[in-house]
Amino acid sequence: MGLYDLPQIRFLKRFKNPFKNQKRNRTFWLIVGVIFISIIFGFLAGTLSSTIFYFQIRDYLEKLNINLPLIEYFPQTSQEEKIIKVVEEVSPAVVSIVISKDVPIIEEYYETDPFFGFLIPQYRQKGTEKQEIGGGSGFIVSQDGMILTNKHVVLEEGADYTVFTNDGRKFSAKVLVRDPFQDLAVIKIEQDKIESFPTVKLGDSDSLKSGQTVIAIGNALGEFRNTVSIGVISGLGRRITAAGGDFVETLEDVIQTDAAINKGNSGGPLLNLKGEVIGINTAMVIGAQSIGFAVPINKAKKAIEQVREIGKIVYPFLGIRYILINEKVQAEYNLSTDHGAFIIKGESRESAIWPGSAAEKAGLKEKDIVLEFNGEKITVDNSLAKIITKYNPRDNVKLKVLRGEKEFEVEVVLGEKSE
Repeated sequence: MGLYDLPQIRFLKRFKNPFKNQKRNRTFWLIVGVIFISIIFGFLAGTLSSTIFYFQIRDYLEKLNINLPLIEYFPQTSQEEKIIKVVEEVSPAVVSIVISKDVPIIEEYYETDPFFGFLIPQYRQKGTEKQEIGGGSGFIVSQDGMILTNKHVVLEEGADYTVFTNDGRKFSAKVLVRDPFQDLAVIKIEQDKIESFPTVKLGDSDSLKSGQTVIAIGNALGEFRNTVSIGVISGLGRRITAAGGDFVETLEDVIQTDAAINKGNSGGPLLNLKGEVIGINTAMVIGAQSIGFAVPINKAKKAIEQVREIGKIVYPFLGIRYILINEKVQAEYNLSTDHGAFIIKGESRESAIWPGSAAEKAGLKEKDIVLEFNGEKITVDNSLAKIITKYNPRDNVKLKVLRGEKEFEVEVVLGEKSE
């Protein structure tokens, strides 16, 4: 007998003579059958008794005019299925934006140095050619082809803007308006014939919560159209200063997300699991691990309506240059308060008060501190820029101002600021 016969022998020995002790087996299966039947009848009895108890309680409460809430069953949908559904629904309304411009063609040639005889390289312009100089993303907000994107995507003057839809079609587009304060812009598809485009649904960015799942769609790296990335909201109410080329802008109250946002994603939608746009992807932190930012969609809703109604974006304008007071600013300027907007000249010595502005007409001066705007306390987290966007040009508001050691109130009629 070989070594490899041992497992087989043991196996057969274990099941040797299966018909032995048949009486004992019958007793065993009888016990198993009794237990099984007991379990079935116990389950049915429990279900029946609980149902009878429920209806008895319901009848009793109805006599007391107390109604039980209607209980409905909602089938569970996996997060993966929700994401796939959102991408399928929204992608047709997400577009890629390509920026092209006539750039000079530089020709290199050589001339002989008259003294030493060396060949010296020279350069001259030999005409121009159309070249792609950038790209970004956007999404359609009206059936006639109005698109919301970032201002920095369409900032190039004299450039041609081309929109590519998800199904591969190509359209020329023109810039309707660039937002003077937010990193937002509205462009429109130019059509030879009237066509209806798919649109996105706009959500409510004021109801967002940290940890909420979000989806970003965009033209990643200006090459991979409608790239999808998934993440969560990792922060709310952020204040950042973003830069790109010669463009630098401070953005208030933006959404922070860890959904991958790459170059070219700018202007694309940030979505919730309902398929609603809750932000416009705008910036990323280079060198960090998935830290990106989006402008809340509620900041854009008013802009979209203004473009539809009056063809431009307007903001209420006070007309002061200021810095928000925190502990550092308070100590540096020896101020008597730890909050407010400290009116001060700019770094290039620009005037602290705009000539002819609402602030000048109200008598505000450099080194005044605006403590409250229409009853709202101005702080680092509740900045003047954030508060003033709740109002409209020509609104009458009250300011609480600290001048030296004296507090006073002043009424101001807000001015207007547009592109």
